Amino acid sequence: MFQNYAFTAAERFMRYVQIDTQSNPQSTTQPTTEKQKDLSRVLVEELKAMGIADAELDEHGYVYATVPSNVDKDVPVICFCSHVDTAPDASGTGVKPLLHRNYTGQDIALPDDPSIVISKADFPYLEQLTGHDIITASGTTLLGADDKAGVAEIMDAAHFLMTHPEVKHGAIRILFTPDEEVGRGTAKVDMQRLGARFGYTLDGGEAGSLEDETFSADGVTITINGVITHPGYAKDKLVNALKIGGELLARLPKTELSPETTNGKQGFVHPVRFEGIAERCTLEFIIRDFDTKLLKPKEDFLKEFTELVLEAYPGATFEFKVTEQYRNMKEVLDQHPEVVAHAKEAIRRAGLELKMESIRGGTDGSRLSFMGLPCPNLFAGMQGIHSMKEFVSVQDMNKAVETIVHLCSIWAE
Repeated sequence: MFQNYAFTAAERFMRYVQIDTQSNPQSTTQPTTEKQKDLSRVLVEELKAMGIADAELDEHGYVYATVPSNVDKDVPVICFCSHVDTAPDASGTGVKPLLHRNYTGQDIALPDDPSIVISKADFPYLEQLTGHDIITASGTTLLGADDKAGVAEIMDAAHFLMTHPEVKHGAIRILFTPDEEVGRGTAKVDMQRLGARFGYTLDGGEAGSLEDETFSADGVTITINGVITHPGYAKDKLVNALKIGGELLARLPKTELSPETTNGKQGFVHPVRFEGIAERCTLEFIIRDFDTKLLKPKEDFLKEFTELVLEAYPGATFEFKVTEQYRNMKEVLDQHPEVVAHAKEAIRRAGLELKMESIRGGTDGSRLSFMGLPCPNLFAGMQGIHSMKEFVSVQDMNKAVETIVHLCSIWAE
């Protein structure tokens, strides 16, 4: 099917990453940064140039488009989804993508900062990429493979389907979202407009990987109210909220319950933000576990722990707020086994070894699954995400394109 096809994913990707689309967790707008739309506008124009007439960008930064069905039977509408934003963890401004052809197994020192080295010691997956063409950034920014690799792969798959009418498929909906990296990727998605029955995000790592399980996630905000007075006359009166917050953080468990001490199916309690003044401070935590029932015991522990710390500070009070963030997609996907089964078969048809994985995190697919669109996560090839060591294999990207096309065929069969 693909013998004579000139894949466009890598060429598209190297253009897309040069457009800064970093999202901003402190912003209250949707999208959180207007510059995310700079890439979305490019995608709409390219989709229209392929002949996809209904491609559109809405005011919230979502791109919707349809590859029309070319069969006369009833086939469920399938959606492929990726996010255009890059993570706030490293700069996304002035990305210079570099193509390293025919990788031979050596460490890759990035030219703009040779101290940043992509090595097999850090990334054992490189062992499998000998002979591949690898794209990296230059050493001063992230690359943006998370998730512009997924975006480019969906675009290339759409291009393939539009130019190969002999490949039979039902209606395919394309969705590109903003703000996934700051947890708001589905906040304003219009499910009625999307009109899909099942979906797949392309936001995963190694070629052949399929993720049908994520963390369940809550956020906790603890606000500590101290007792404020002039520091010159503060003896036996002042209770400093910042010191209470600092003590709370310092007394968290050192050998358990944190991201740095857990792996596999273990959950955690993780402080992500601390700010304030002597009078009042705020601590933000993320609570994660694969078993939704285990979130509340972690939250109860944190609340009781806070009460214990405050016992030593008469007059100080605290507020404790829990916010649901997302839930384990497996709870939904287990009710629709064909969604994952078809993805497994598509990966097999692409000639890859299946790697079933659980995500120690979440994707747009976590929320979409609970919004009525059962949505596992397919590989996009990205490695070293959210860092200046980020990279992706061109051949892995092309295999993702093949997997998408096979999936479209399988649903039509």
